[in-house]
Amino acid sequence: MKKTAVILALLVMGITQAQVQEQKAVVPQISVTGEGKIKVVPDQALVTVGFQNTGKDAKEVKTLNDEVVDKVIKFLKKSGIPATDYKTNNVSLGKNYDYEKKKYNFQANQTLTIALKDLSKYDEIMMGLNDAGINNIQGVEFKSSKMEEHEREARKKAMLNAKQKAADYVSVLGQKVGKALLITDASNVYFPQPMYKGNMMAMATEADAVRETLAIGEIEINTTVSVTFALE
Repeated sequence: MKKTAVILALLVMGITQAQVQEQKAVVPQISVTGEGKIKVVPDQALVTVGFQNTGKDAKEVKTLNDEVVDKVIKFLKKSGIPATDYKTNNVSLGKNYDYEKKKYNFQANQTLTIALKDLSKYDEIMMGLNDAGINNIQGVEFKSSKMEEHEREARKKAMLNAKQKAADYVSVLGQKVGKALLITDASNVYFPQPMYKGNMMAMATEADAVRETLAIGEIEINTTVSVTFALE
């Protein structure tokens, strides 16, 4: 009896799936791709900087690095950067062999990331970091404080673009665009990199000159959506 019930259930399930597939096959539909693009001027930056010291003694180079960290943190506090907006990313202390001098030395490295929420302070912060002992800019990533809002707007534009494309295609056929059957979304955000007029040491030597040290550019939020519409 149980065996018969299972067989009947499988038959019903098979018939139902076949009906669904048949309905999908006969529904006129169109698939298009829509694009939503938003360009915004960033108002924040994520700055990654680093420094290193080399010497004959491990304790010596670590002490030198600790001194730099102390100066950097004191400078950031004095500049009004909250403690939650900067952190240490990486700390390393290694022993290297100098093949030319045929002897070992020690190298200590450290990197920090600073969330700069006021871009007008960029020059001031970078010069202060240089004075504190930072000698390497590893990267600057521009951001917007309203990123989620801009992303939502880009998604809406992408859907409107897809619907308009579908309407354009079927208008010559005397048909109309119906409900969406399938939506596939993919987003891509481009973060511009700064264009420097010189490295940190060059910036330090020109401290008294009027300068522009980077071109911010724009953040491009590009959302692509693939939509399958039913046709009426």
